[in-house]
Amino acid sequence: MNKYELMYILDPLVEGEERKELIEHFTKLLTDNGAVIEKVDEWGKRRLAYPINFKNDGYYVLVNFSAGSDVPKEIERNLKISDKVMRSMVVKIEEKKSGIKPRAQGFRPSAMVFDAQVSRDRDDRPERAAPIVAPAVTIPTEPTAPVEAAPASEAE
Repeated sequence: MNKYELMYILDPLVEGEERKELIEHFTKLLTDNGAVIEKVDEWGKRRLAYPINFKNDGYYVLVNFSAGSDVPKEIERNLKISDKVMRSMVVKIEEKKSGIKPRAQGFRPSAMVFDAQVSRDRDDRPERAAPIVAPAVTIPTEPTAPVEAAPASEAE
């Protein structure tokens, strides 16, 4: 089972009991499809980054759950059908793997606190190519051929 995070924004005009029923409906839909709900976090009414359908506010709900790969498609389909849901997004949560590899020389346990990205940049870097050196070019200090002056045009 994979871990997912679902966030949806409800229409701010949906109030009280109707909003609770909608949240329960979507959580029940997840559990009916075999998902294990870890947490339902209602963030409440917040200002949107940009207006959606001429509305500047929305009611945010965040749901963390574990499920098979077919459940997110089904919940997204149902969220798109509902007129009271303004936006929704399901994201798969990847487990962070430590990219730190112990080295025989200079290995310290305190090195394990480094971020995995730093380790990846350091350990997985491709070998650097030799620098390209341009051939030496000599610039003559004196002209090799005499330069003849152009004839002056006679202006009358």
